[in-house]
Amino acid sequence: MHAKNEQYIFDDPTSLHKSHILSLLPTNPPKPDLAIGTTTVIPPTPASVKENHRFLDILQTVIGIHAHNDPDIISQARAMASSGGSNLGSGASMFSSQRRRRHERQGPSYGGGGGAGGDGAGGASSQGGTGGGGRGGHIHVYDYRHPPDYGRIPDPEDIFGSLEVDAAGGFVGGHGRYQRSGTYRLCTRDGILGLSPFLKERLVERLRLEEENIG
Repeated sequence: MHAKNEQYIFDDPTSLHKSHILSLLPTNPPKPDLAIGTTTVIPPTPASVKENHRFLDILQTVIGIHAHNDPDIISQARAMASSGGSNLGSGASMFSSQRRRRHERQGPSYGGGGGAGGDGAGGASSQGGTGGGGRGGHIHVYDYRHPPDYGRIPDPEDIFGSLEVDAAGGFVGGHGRYQRSGTYRLCTRDGILGLSPFLKERLVERLRLEEENIG
């Protein structure tokens, strides 16, 4: 696992109350549209943070494009295949594609955690990790601020989404058909946004590009 990612904190001059802008970019003044969000207290808490939905969309887009090339996630997929689809010590968990298809035919169900129990990684979270028996399955892409214990599934609020893995440990379709969860939260009691070095670099690159386009 990796250390929590660094964020930059700026005073928000537009706020009527004392507020701060949280950003992954050092640009001062920051671009509010590209910020993680705002907070009324430092250190931020789940109650004090107002998430920037545009940032969340950019984050999910970057993960969807690049997650299958992340060395950490590649290792998790290979470990899943070599273990026959059991829960992984790395914290990535797998559930059977066959079981997923059966669940989807029955229609979505709705569980806790603020997301749809039958959709994307929300379904994976509610079902848990099950053996694949050589049929392939899905692994969670999750926030490293609170790595799960051995063989455990990440908390729903830490799950970005899921990738589909074949029986050989490769990503189905070449990219894993990423599905975002409906349960992820930018700030929890464990901190704000902990990405792998690879995904953080890709995200910062995308944010800088967006920043240049804004001008």
